[in-house]
Order: sequence, then C-alpha cells, then structure tokens
Amino acid sequence: MALYECVLIARQDISAAQAEQLGEQFAQIIRDNGGQVVKTEYWGLKTLTYKIKKNRKGHYTLFNLDAPAAAVLEMERNMGINEDVLRFMTVRVDALDANPSVMMQSRGERGDRGDRGDRGPRRFEDRGPRPPRRQEPTVAEGENA
Repeated sequence: MALYECVLIARQDISAAQAEQLGEQFAQIIRDNGGQVVKTEYWGLKTLTYKIKKNRKGHYTLFNLDAPAAAVLEMERNMGINEDVLRFMTVRVDALDANPSVMMQSRGERGDRGDRGDRGPRRFEDRGPRPPRRQEPTVAEGENA
C-alpha cells in the first residue's frame, strides 16, 4: 500500500469537537476500505491567508495514511461532498514521519534555523579589533554666526 499525507481545513463555525469528529469520520472511511490511519493531528483553529467560501479561519487536521489508492479516492470524494470541508490536499510520500509535525512542535523544540550557508562562517571572534572612531570637529563658541 502507498503512504499519503492529507491536510483538511474545516469551516470556522463548527466546534473543535465537531472538527475532530469530522476527522474521525474520514479516518473510518480509510479503515473501511482496507487502509490504515497511522497518525492524526488536530492543529486547531488557524487564520487563513485569504477568505475561502466566506471563512477567515479554519480547523486544520493532518492525516498520515497507509492505504490503497481506492481508499484515498473514496475519502477525497466524501471530503468534496461534505459542506463542512473548505479545502483538502493529499500527497503521496516516500516515508511517514513518526515525530510530531512542525505545527505541533513548540517554538523551543524547533531549534535554531542557522545560517543559509552562502556567507561563510559567522563567528564574531574572527572579526578582529574594531577601528577607532572618527572624531567630529567641534565648533568653538564664538564661531556660531
């Protein structure tokens, strides 16, 4: 069976419990068609970049699936029919990540982004001594005309 990741955005006016129940409904479709839901993550209510069907926010849910293509197609068909679903996207992946997704990690767990790698080493001790400051000429009190 193939491995898939699917992200679902549900309408903002349903509750979090209803959004999780909606996710469980789609997970059951996968199980009924011979697939397996490896991981489900509810990301919460997030602000959308632009309005989708008059909604400014949406409930995000991620599924990691190990399922045949027919099961994924049936799940996507049901997502398209359900009026609580604003958008969904399913992509085939080579391997599923067992760790929490980036959206579920706290800021401290993400680590330092580091440098881009195109500017060489960025150590401040390699800079050398700073040159002396330039002295601005002072104006004498009698020359203010």
